[in-house]
Amino acid sequence: TTKRNHSAIALKAFGEVMLFDCGEGTQRQMARIKLSPMKVDHIFITHLHGDHFLGLPGMIQSMAFRGRKNPLYIYGPDGMIKTVEHIKNLGYYALSFPIHVHEIKKGTILQTEEYLIECCPTHHSVLNLAYSVEEKRSPKFLREKAIELGLKPGPDFGKLQKGIPVEVNGVLITPDQVLGEERKGRRIVYSGDTKPCSEMVEFATNADVLIHESTYESSQETKALENGHSTTTHAARIAKEADVSELILTHISTRYRDSDSLRKEASHIFNKVIMAEDFMTIDVKRHEN
Repeated sequence: TTKRNHSAIALKAFGEVMLFDCGEGTQRQMARIKLSPMKVDHIFITHLHGDHFLGLPGMIQSMAFRGRKNPLYIYGPDGMIKTVEHIKNLGYYALSFPIHVHEIKKGTILQTEEYLIECCPTHHSVLNLAYSVEEKRSPKFLREKAIELGLKPGPDFGKLQKGIPVEVNGVLITPDQVLGEERKGRRIVYSGDTKPCSEMVEFATNADVLIHESTYESSQETKALENGHSTTTHAARIAKEADVSELILTHISTRYRDSDSLRKEASHIFNKVIMAEDFMTIDVKRHEN
């Protein structure tokens, strides 16, 4: 609509910018909030309906016009490789950087020392992948305990925090002696387009934030299910069953001008509901443990 662009979610974390879906007009939306596409190295596409990926051609060509050299990694369902090959051959321009495309199915797709990204197929009219981004947090380093064991602040502290044993005065100190309990990292789950399904509940369990499509209000349940979509109440029930901390409703049908009524409908089932708006920023707080 004039107030809502097509699907695209930018995640700023771990010193990088990741993009989940890239609907038409995404690069213009990013320009309006001064978020450069040149900082995006990983793009995750949920499915191959145009409103979720047609921003890629313009963004890729803009990156080339600006002289990008760093590789771009694109992840998506079957058909993603062929789609990107078509995109690369649209119009006249010189592609200045490599594009690595990964067709993914289920499970872990990207893992670093700082985060884990997984995907899960859900139920839409075409293959759709939900995504999960989970922060990895090391156990708290027990500084006083380490000093009691004869360690001095310095390189040995860093080794133990990385899980590497050190030797002090002929005694081996292992990481478990100076590290506390495991700490929970933040976790964000994005549904893409899907009708309600048990896979989505299981995949989103205990997430800090669930971003879930709610294309229709509850009175349009039959239409939603026929088209492989969810209603506001479907999304709320999934959030409740999955015991997530916060639900963000997105992918609203153009028929709805007053989106707050959809939020209120979901709030009757799940109490922490936010309606996504263009340029909205959500700060996901770290757990205190």
